[in-house]
Amino acid sequence: MNGLTGLIVDDELPARRFLAELLEGTGAFRDTLSTGDPEEAARLVKERRVDVAFVDIRLVDAPGDTSGLDLAKTLSAATKIVLATASPSHAVQGFELGVVDYLLKPFRGERVQRCVDRIRSQPREEGPARLVARDGNALRFLDIAGAYAFEARERLTFVHHREGTFVVDPSLAKLSAALGPDFLRVHRNWLVAPAHVEALLRQEGAAILQLAGGTEVPVSRERTREVRQALLRETVGLAGSSS
Repeated sequence: MNGLTGLIVDDELPARRFLAELLEGTGAFRDTLSTGDPEEAARLVKERRVDVAFVDIRLVDAPGDTSGLDLAKTLSAATKIVLATASPSHAVQGFELGVVDYLLKPFRGERVQRCVDRIRSQPREEGPARLVARDGNALRFLDIAGAYAFEARERLTFVHHREGTFVVDPSLAKLSAALGPDFLRVHRNWLVAPAHVEALLRQEGAAILQLAGGTEVPVSRERTREVRQALLRETVGLAGSSS
């Protein structure tokens, strides 16, 4: 798995952009998401495995006066929390929540680098190696590495696997949170393993992913750019191309 996925939660756009630049400059992050809305932050953590969330304590424009500490209490245990704020007054409360570091504004490159080094030195939770699927009245134990995609259809979740297509119990949101960046949400009904994508096609103006085994997966219009960039990051020689 190459690099971390970070999430910056701050209601000040310049602060988000500056911290994103500093994080990307460390070379440790493969994705850096950002938002000023704690509700959107919680949704992103559910939909995509986020390794580290950099959270401002004072979110002035947040609905219901939600604070960064309120948000930190709701995030998955798999997401490490760094408080990134102008105020040191809540440090004790933050560390009681198990935050891994406390970055004070204005951010400095060398301090951010030390924070990232600390994060990388800690054990990283890995996703499960196998998946339980239903095959009639039997249970099948499948290697995650052989899963091409997961599909939500007819109130069920299906795994498209090199051994066939089977029903699984978890929802796409739960699978995304558990499996992390090895799988990419490309559509509200599809979660795809980029490693098994063979082609990104255009059909009648819509983006389509062609997977190993012949499965074709639609990409929602609002996710097309993100999906394309994620796929390019997995290749050699095209990552800097224009979109």
